[in-house]
Amino acid sequence: MTDGKVLSVNVGVARPNPAKRHGGPTGIDKLPVEHAVEVRAPGPKRTGLHSGVVGDPIGDTKHHGGDDQAVYAYSREDYDWWEAELGRSLPDGYFGENMTTVGLDVNATQIGEVWRIGDVLELQPTFGRIPCATFQAKMGEKGWLKRFARVARTGTYLRVITPGPLRAGDPIDIVHRPARSIGVSEAFDIYMHRSEELARLLDAEALPSDLREEIERRL
Repeated sequence: MTDGKVLSVNVGVARPNPAKRHGGPTGIDKLPVEHAVEVRAPGPKRTGLHSGVVGDPIGDTKHHGGDDQAVYAYSREDYDWWEAELGRSLPDGYFGENMTTVGLDVNATQIGEVWRIGDVLELQPTFGRIPCATFQAKMGEKGWLKRFARVARTGTYLRVITPGPLRAGDPIDIVHRPARSIGVSEAFDIYMHRSEELARLLDAEALPSDLREEIERRL
């Protein structure tokens, strides 16, 4: 049985970043595209191809992109929740995600499980989205970063296991669940707000290596 589907595929356009003093570029402004896009592992964050989605720009290559943040997914259900909370329309791609999903509880997804999307592409959730100043500037909501973090409807970053095309309407099937892991939203909440439980994150075998090293230092 299909676990969900891709509602839209969203690709960014590089624009000046109002959150940066010198206005460096940002790729957070993303719009749905009708055609299939190619997805592949981009390599290291600073020196690789940056985004896993071909043609999708990333401005801040220190904090975004790379193999463990190759693709960002957010669910239509969480958008609908935020629309009710904020009293404003939030179209697909507004949070800067490459893939808007429907029918899949993205926040409950387990770090390290594997999604097969369409016939070929396989992606693996790695961690939730940690909000940044660029996101604050895009939203224009007072206290947005703390509010987004508190609610923990984070969506998920994904690494590429098997490259392939991504298109709107593709089914999403969870084809592997790890023996040891933790849900994306719960892991994010522990990381941000429950430091006494940090050791639980180390149970996720597929946790990004740099995040694992940071948590070990904090412990």
